[in-house]
Amino acid sequence: MNRNQSVETPWGISVFGASSVDAVPDVARLRVAVGQTRESAAEAFEVTRRAVNRVREVVRGHGVPDHRVSTSRLNLESAHAFRNNEHTFVGYKCTAGFVIELRALDALETVLVDVVEAGANEVSGVEFDVQAKKELRAEARRAAVAAAREKAELYADAAGVRLGPVVHIQDVDSEQLQNTYRSHGRSAAGGGEGDLTTGKITVAAGVLVGFSIAAD
Repeated sequence: MNRNQSVETPWGISVFGASSVDAVPDVARLRVAVGQTRESAAEAFEVTRRAVNRVREVVRGHGVPDHRVSTSRLNLESAHAFRNNEHTFVGYKCTAGFVIELRALDALETVLVDVVEAGANEVSGVEFDVQAKKELRAEARRAAVAAAREKAELYADAAGVRLGPVVHIQDVDSEQLQNTYRSHGRSAAGGGEGDLTTGKITVAAGVLVGFSIAAD
């Protein structure tokens, strides 16, 4: 490093602050699909359509309204199997995907079993979330700013100067913080470091804040 190197336009103190809030999930999104292969395209369409209707009826039977169930269009493609060292045409595969949003998490296992029995033969997984994510994100952002100010005050005290007003604020992509920046901040809920574990949703926020240095 060049010891004579200097900042061309000194202006103050720039710090990064991050925070995370932990919450118990209250929403589950179940991703499943119906996939049927038949010799003819028409037959593949028909058996898949019937299975889609059965799945929707099962979901309604569990009290899930239609607006919390999204269904993809029927997709048709040729199907092949690898036999005797070559790809052999076996028919047409028709597929329709579902995303089922559940608010009653205690019914998740039952719903999954029932939709599989109704014809959903492909299960992609379950994604957990919280309904109040916007509010939790706001809480994390406020705590991230507090963490940045705390860090800046420490630097100013160590340097023997006084912290001035904020002159710059830059939001940091929260999705990048889940595994990268969490150690820079503190938990807005007062807990630990907020690592993602089973049964917990972590909502993170980060910010770059620039402070001026107060004139004596």
